Amino acid sequence: MDLLSDLDPAQVEAVKQTEGPVLILAGAGSGKTRVLTYKVAYLISNGVDPNSILAVTFTNKAANEMKERIMKLLSRGGASGRTPDSTQSRFENKIPVRITSKTSTGGRETGDRTPNVPFIGTFHAFCAKLLRVDGKYIGIPSGYLIYDDDDSLSLVKKIMKDNAISTKNFRPSSILSAISSAKGELIDENDYTQFARGFFAETVSKVYGIYQKELKNINACDFDDLLSQTVKLLRTNPQVLSKYSGRYKYVLVDEYQDVNTAQYELTKLLASARGNLTVVGDASQAIYSFRGADFRNILNFERDFPNAKIFNLEQNYRSTQNVLSAANAIITRNTSHPVLKLWTKNPTGEKLTIYNAQNETDEANFVVDRIVSSKSPFSSFAVLYRTNAQSRTVEEAFLHANIPYRLYGGVRFYERKEIKDVLAYLRLIFNPKDNVARNRIVKLGKKRFEKFNEMVKKLKLNYSSSEQGEPRSLSTLSSRPKGSRQARTIKPIDLIDKVLGATDYLALIDDGTEQGLMRAENVKELKSVASDFENLGTLLENVALMEGMITPEKSYEGKGVSDVVTLMTAHAAKGLEFDTVFVIGLEEGLFPHSRSMLEAAQLEEERRLAYVALTRAQKKIYLTFATQRLYFGITNTNLISRFVTDIPEELISAV
Repeated sequence: MDLLSDLDPAQVEAVKQTEGPVLILAGAGSGKTRVLTYKVAYLISNGVDPNSILAVTFTNKAANEMKERIMKLLSRGGASGRTPDSTQSRFENKIPVRITSKTSTGGRETGDRTPNVPFIGTFHAFCAKLLRVDGKYIGIPSGYLIYDDDDSLSLVKKIMKDNAISTKNFRPSSILSAISSAKGELIDENDYTQFARGFFAETVSKVYGIYQKELKNINACDFDDLLSQTVKLLRTNPQVLSKYSGRYKYVLVDEYQDVNTAQYELTKLLASARGNLTVVGDASQAIYSFRGADFRNILNFERDFPNAKIFNLEQNYRSTQNVLSAANAIITRNTSHPVLKLWTKNPTGEKLTIYNAQNETDEANFVVDRIVSSKSPFSSFAVLYRTNAQSRTVEEAFLHANIPYRLYGGVRFYERKEIKDVLAYLRLIFNPKDNVARNRIVKLGKKRFEKFNEMVKKLKLNYSSSEQGEPRSLSTLSSRPKGSRQARTIKPIDLIDKVLGATDYLALIDDGTEQGLMRAENVKELKSVASDFENLGTLLENVALMEGMITPEKSYEGKGVSDVVTLMTAHAAKGLEFDTVFVIGLEEGLFPHSRSMLEAAQLEEERRLAYVALTRAQKKIYLTFATQRLYFGITNTNLISRFVTDIPEELISAV
């Protein structure tokens, strides 16, 4: 059976171009990973030694999926005419069973691969293995430790404490993030010192230098070192570079738009001897700049390899033409990167439905109504949003409608750590005997706890019931300001502000990273919940009821597949697909996010994110925006998102 018979002409040409540098620009749903796996199988089935092939990607999950696909392809028999049995036997005896990864026990690497096999794994796994063998040439022993993020943060905190660097002025996580970014750009501690300008950068430079010395003293590397030190090794040791660039005749890279500088340089070095470097990516799906990814590496590829063969994969196998036309209309307004025009042989499909909700509650109820009335399995739906905090309203609507759901790549709103922390403060105010809440907030810091207690004393809180005999759970809180004879009822939203002000809790969780920002936004969204309640007791009772309403997942048609609606951010949706997709909160300042409005580069990334969101849909898209939205405890009126107005009217039907 011809191995390439399942591919379209463009895919076949890309797979068969095995020699020299190859850039495959693969649009959403065009079979990007399919082409990469077929190319590996094609090489092996045509007699290429598996040991000379290196395929790298970003996650263990993606690597495992690639291996499984390749094994299935080779078991069918390849273009070389081998029988299925002989091909499968040859490959299965060589395929790695486990991928190198960190463990929870000291951060040591586990999982060896059998010799003489194609390496299919993550960048970090490959570098960890390489440094075990040849790191000695730059002072890294074979038994080095791998520090995970928690280990690294603990070390930074220790360095700051030992050197009297205030954690109030500089968050340890912010300093570690700056060090990580520098390593991703291949800027070592010595180079950083030369470029450091300003108090923060100078502080980072001081910590960076000590941090690296400490790692060296204990024979450890952090995750960023795995990449940067491997590049350093290959750059400074010609014999080591010759060894690996000579061994790997074919280097293949998935999700190339997501590589950072260190990964970009690494792949160039590994392919330097033979030049057989195949990269697959789509600049229009580059949405991870906050992680150090740089879509410009695709543009740099053509500069660094002028003789590169370029293949455009524009046929989409996932979506209807109406979905693709809408996505194309949004992304074609970007000018800084290549844009593919997707097309499909699939049906034209339904028009996109746009709904102008009165507010966020109306928006969530619209989603519920459409899901319930469709009679389709819950698992065929996904609800996408720009920020994590937006999930709260939808979750509550789903709980009331008894719709099972899951937060993909996230945690339910009331189960998020930062929400539980703030609720613990409120619970202890409401019931000073709540030792569970007390123990939780004491762990956030003794000084913070002391300031919290001082705040409570200054408020001179009085506990009272609006009616005689009313249970304590419904009692209200009031405060008698100094010099006043009348008590003033304190609303929960005001109490949250007082707690946040006294404890400086937002500064604790917002470390300047994307995750820190999301945690802070979640806490602010709790104020939206509190705004609906006049007293603390009913707020806490409502939260408890919400937590108790969670619907367990159930198996769909006995197949062991959870029949639940998927809720997630647009960032988390990349690589997934669903029959029907709701993209909610499409308003200026929300999607696109307010942080991106003043910089063209960030606005283009927001546009790419919208493109990713739309192209997750196979059949149907709902786009929603609200005339008014209660967000972070404040009611706002925003304009409809520019991404909606970019879509031609003939593709849209309004409700």
